[in-house]
Amino acid sequence: MAAFVDKLRRASQANDSLLCIGLDPDPDRLPDGVSTADFNRAVIEATSDLVCAYKPNIAFYEQSGVEGLRALEATVAAAPSGIPVIVDAKRGDMANTAQAYARALFGTWGFDAATVNPYLGGDSLEPFLEYSDKGVFVLCRTSNPGSSDLQALLSTAESGAAVPLYQRVALLALEWNTRGNVGLVVGATQPDELRWVRERCPSMPLLIPGVGAQGGDVAAAVRGGVDANGELAIISSSREVLYAFREDGADGFAEAARRAAVRARDRMREALPARL
Repeated sequence: MAAFVDKLRRASQANDSLLCIGLDPDPDRLPDGVSTADFNRAVIEATSDLVCAYKPNIAFYEQSGVEGLRALEATVAAAPSGIPVIVDAKRGDMANTAQAYARALFGTWGFDAATVNPYLGGDSLEPFLEYSDKGVFVLCRTSNPGSSDLQALLSTAESGAAVPLYQRVALLALEWNTRGNVGLVVGATQPDELRWVRERCPSMPLLIPGVGAQGGDVAAAVRGGVDANGELAIISSSREVLYAFREDGADGFAEAARRAAVRARDRMREALPARL
């Protein structure tokens, strides 16, 4: 099994957690006088015993140019070595361009895993999959309202049956998983589809965005997303944790983030099926 999956399991078991905090800082919503790097560092220090992973979305850093990339570098450095860092980059391109993307994310930045877009087909993902110690999360059924525009369209499976495109992606991911390092992105806002994917991909890690601000149900995400051992569901929450200080108001932003993370982690714990 890929080194990423082993690292994920260890972090999840050590912290008894399915919670992944999305480190997607909006400069306009940060506390006055606090830089992105310092904000992220404080949130990580306050929550590192509560999570199974961190997930920075690279767009929130690229928008600030070089300064933002420096903040991303500092954020990656602040994460404890035992906690996986998944970069949400949604890369997808062909040939040498895909190789350059993979080298940047895994070689230069050293992320433990990355999200990728399968629209160009399996050969466009191979440069990422060649990093057998890294996790590669393939977009399958995303949490945004317009996801059905393409992901629900009927596609022909190898059996000849017409299935929604997201199902075709999940089945292809099983074929691509020759190194044991493929995962899937399935939104918490799509609970029926999440259950379908877990049933067909019982041993893959699933990255599950969409709880909190996007309205996905935590209990449904846990029950539909975990494997037979109650693991390998990475349930991502960003705004609910990062900006808890705006609703909390009692003291500092890091302390508010910790309280929000405790609540999120505990809701996930409580939702685990009793049989596990």
